[in-house]
Amino acid sequence: MTGASPRDPIRDFSRAEAIALDATDPLARWRDEFVVPDPTLVYLDGNSLGRMPRRTVARLQDVVEREWATDLIRSWSHWVDKPQRVGDLLAPLIGARPGEVVVHDSTTVNLYQLLHGAAALRPDRPVLAVDEHDFPSDRYVVDGVAGATGRTVRHGFDRLDDVAVIVRSMVDYRTAAVVDIAAETARAHAAGALVVWDLSHAVGVLAVDLHAAGAQLAVGCTYKFLNGGPGSPAFTFVASELQGIVGQPIWGWFSQRDQFAMGPTYEPRTDIAGMLIGTPSILALTGAECGISLSADAGIEAIAAKARSITAYAIDLCDHHGLDVCTPREPERRGGHVSVLHPRAKELTAALIERGVIPDFREPDVVRLGMSPLTTRYIDVFDGVGTLAALVESL
Repeated sequence: MTGASPRDPIRDFSRAEAIALDATDPLARWRDEFVVPDPTLVYLDGNSLGRMPRRTVARLQDVVEREWATDLIRSWSHWVDKPQRVGDLLAPLIGARPGEVVVHDSTTVNLYQLLHGAAALRPDRPVLAVDEHDFPSDRYVVDGVAGATGRTVRHGFDRLDDVAVIVRSMVDYRTAAVVDIAAETARAHAAGALVVWDLSHAVGVLAVDLHAAGAQLAVGCTYKFLNGGPGSPAFTFVASELQGIVGQPIWGWFSQRDQFAMGPTYEPRTDIAGMLIGTPSILALTGAECGISLSADAGIEAIAAKARSITAYAIDLCDHHGLDVCTPREPERRGGHVSVLHPRAKELTAALIERGVIPDFREPDVVRLGMSPLTTRYIDVFDGVGTLAALVESL
């Protein structure tokens, strides 16, 4: 259905069609795993903050009432390595191996660490490269590390012969365009540069395979498509061959080789825990663990298949209503959201929210419609796009 032309006479773009698509959706049952207090709300912003899993509520209650309130300090016997265990749970979703992912801190902190450590491996290269339109924190971190290490920043990736490290998002946060990470990683490595990939808008919605792509360094958040909760900790991926080689600039006791010896000098761990800093937030990690486990249970291939299908449906609906879409049409070239361009996008976004449709706005003219495969229904997309079209028509 989703491959048909918007002018195909077979299609009527009716609610009945959307309901039929939901009825045959193999992931439809997973929506029941989430807290949905208002089923009439059209939530199209799971690419910013995912819905709350039911298992998160129960698990947090257990951690608070039993592990914290009752067991107290004794719980650290199994809390202490939780960042690594949650990392191992996440690893298959991005094509990583056990012991290559750790969940901790924020995407910004983790990116700073990896970029600083990777740049130190290319001391004779004076440039760090980033897209001038990439996510703000990524650009700011690149600027900061460049200033701290005496390097310059290049906006763009055409010339790489003098670049130490590239920072690049796999999915463009504005348009949902997907970068071919295998091709771009190979090109960077051939030029002698390292790459740190930001998977924040890819993890949990695309079937990422870092090892197949030759990627060695990556970061990403867990509160979007992984449904980890607001501000849930991010993750760091370091391929096994670079562990103990890529250092990091923030020395804390959770990355100390003999953590509880409380020794006078810092000796970093040489496994993935070498990326840790200080004491992790166990409650936040628990939320991330629950969200990640849902995606792991549902299966990333099935999730990615629905993402392709439901975003294609959204694009077809936008075409049908004459809306201007800047998201790539090719399924393999887009992530989990569809972006509509309009000069009054900010005003339209506010009007949608007033009408019970929640998208988000990105400067200067983008209305983003996020489709989280485990929770977004085709009927949500039908209603959301239809409401947007009616608002545009009324302007």
